[in-house]
Amino acid sequence: MLARELLAAERGTLHKEAETRVALVYPSPYRAAMSSLGYQQIYRALHALPELAADRAMLDTGARTLETNAPIASYPIVAYSVAYELELGGVVETLERAGIPALRDDRDARHPIVVGGGPLTFSNPAPLAPFCDVIVVGEGDELIGELVLAARDAGFDRERLWAMLSDRPGFYLPHVHGERVPPVAAAPDALLPARSAIVTPNTELADMFLTEAARGCSRGCTYCVMRRSTNGGMRVVAREAIVGGIPAHARRVGLVGAAVTDHPDIAAIVRDIVDGERAIGISSLRADRLTDELVGLLARGGYRTLTVAADGASERMRRVVERSTRAAHLIAAAELARAHRMDTLKVYMMLGVPGETDADVDELVALSKELARAHGRVAYGVAPFVAKRHTPLDGTPFAGIDVVEERLARLRRGLSAAGLGGRVTVRPTSARWAWVEYMLAQGESSAGLAAMDAHHAGGSFAAYKAAFAARGVVPTGPRARVPSSAEIVALRRKVRDDASAAPTSGSAASSSS
Repeated sequence: MLARELLAAERGTLHKEAETRVALVYPSPYRAAMSSLGYQQIYRALHALPELAADRAMLDTGARTLETNAPIASYPIVAYSVAYELELGGVVETLERAGIPALRDDRDARHPIVVGGGPLTFSNPAPLAPFCDVIVVGEGDELIGELVLAARDAGFDRERLWAMLSDRPGFYLPHVHGERVPPVAAAPDALLPARSAIVTPNTELADMFLTEAARGCSRGCTYCVMRRSTNGGMRVVAREAIVGGIPAHARRVGLVGAAVTDHPDIAAIVRDIVDGERAIGISSLRADRLTDELVGLLARGGYRTLTVAADGASERMRRVVERSTRAAHLIAAAELARAHRMDTLKVYMMLGVPGETDADVDELVALSKELARAHGRVAYGVAPFVAKRHTPLDGTPFAGIDVVEERLARLRRGLSAAGLGGRVTVRPTSARWAWVEYMLAQGESSAGLAAMDAHHAGGSFAAYKAAFAARGVVPTGPRARVPSSAEIVALRRKVRDDASAAPTSGSAASSSS
């Protein structure tokens, strides 16, 4: 769609005359950008500061910003919100399309200061480093304003800005810090919750107003960058602040957070929303937190698919990743979905978790029989496990493309042999692209250079594979590190010990909560 058509469909677009304007760029299409609460929060935060404003641009909206139609290259600061590793190619494309050299070392005083930020910085922003003058690490609600004001005070001179930021927490200066990324920053609780500035039908979450219910997570899943060690754990937003911040025009409301159903007032919040005749969406449903009351409220709020996460194929693999979900919780979720006439139970699952064997996949097939009995339609969203930085599983090797694909094939064969082919479906993400994500997630700045080379070569899997080889990219692990052979043996022994102590079936009767 043309920029004017996108703008015409929006409610809440911020227009402001300001001395300093920032080009706020999202390196994926508009539909994804405007579904990102973090991106919208930074947009709102910049507009809230005196004499500052932000104008948006996305991968598919051209080299000019939406609000002013000004060239991206004409702004003194171009700020990126990057959600995950595979968006690095979008960073390169949007910079070059705007006439800005992609590499920091190729830019001079004629070019904007390029800033990076977003969810990627919670795990490993090092591959983003070659393209950025400054990277805001962690929660940028407050830091983005601090950075823009510092840049203005420095006359938008890179050297002066670097000097001003060199000893401030939360700012990663690649030319100063090298591969040593500073700790992530946390926003003050007073700035919570983040809320949508704009509601539009042209998103993945059409016409949905997004608001945080909580930030961070109190749980300890070993694969997750939002686990309890991040920013002091889970910070809960008061029910009154959540509900009171929903604008009158919002007819669909999305509650956002890593563990929304862990909110102590979640049922009351959902009831407030649906009693207002609004539809409801929740970003993260924990099977072990579902109740008949909550699922009934979700059904009233328009839910037709109940989506939960298991993340491990078997009870013992869920123990390995310290996931509290058990088979009993999943079966109960299926029963609740059926009781409230939801069409489908969708379960997110990982394959290729460290220590996983064929027996774990076979246990998932056995559990599928029980889920299908509890609810006639089950859909697995299957993703290969990718180790992320700053997690206990940081540095864990990728299981292998062939291994993941064979486990998927084994799962499908098992479901077919059990007569579940029409009742239990498997929707996997690509094992090849998971490997690319892994190489970037566990790489250093050279991995970012390889992503640029691969993008220039067409962005195919083969292009990434060749670029990694040419740049000598290897998974470096830590800041964490690749486990030693002895540690891998110990992990496998732990998995075997857990298996011998664990229930042998996925039945509700044999599973504990």
